[in-house]
Amino acid sequence: MSAGIFKLDSEARSRSLPLYLDWVSAGFPSPADDYVERRLDLNQHLIRHPEASFFVRVKGDSMRGTGIHPGDLLIVDRALEAADGRVVVVALDGELTVKRLRLCGDEVSLHPENPAYPVIRIKEGRELLVWGVATYAIHAL
Repeated sequence: MSAGIFKLDSEARSRSLPLYLDWVSAGFPSPADDYVERRLDLNQHLIRHPEASFFVRVKGDSMRGTGIHPGDLLIVDRALEAADGRVVVVALDGELTVKRLRLCGDEVSLHPENPAYPVIRIKEGRELLVWGVATYAIHAL
């Protein structure tokens, strides 16, 4: 497996962290409750198809408009259909990239979410292999 791509392992699937009953206020502070509602396993909330999902790290800023930043960790689901408008991870002529997929008739194009980058129109002779649909981007604040 190439660098920067991570598969889920059985240990990662079984980890859970505490989920507190109170919501955290983004406005005025509120008193915190001192008890845990239940344990929260992020895999249950973020990964619908564990056997078909993987993580990949983002390099570059062509998808900033969707909230995907350099260094983010993407959760990619291979079980989802790569439909028009979805953000996909593809191998284009052997190189991985993340872009918004656009399908219009017979035309296939990959759209960045940053005006500094051009739309990539897939012409005959180019090799395009969809690796999966990006479902979540995880990044540090």
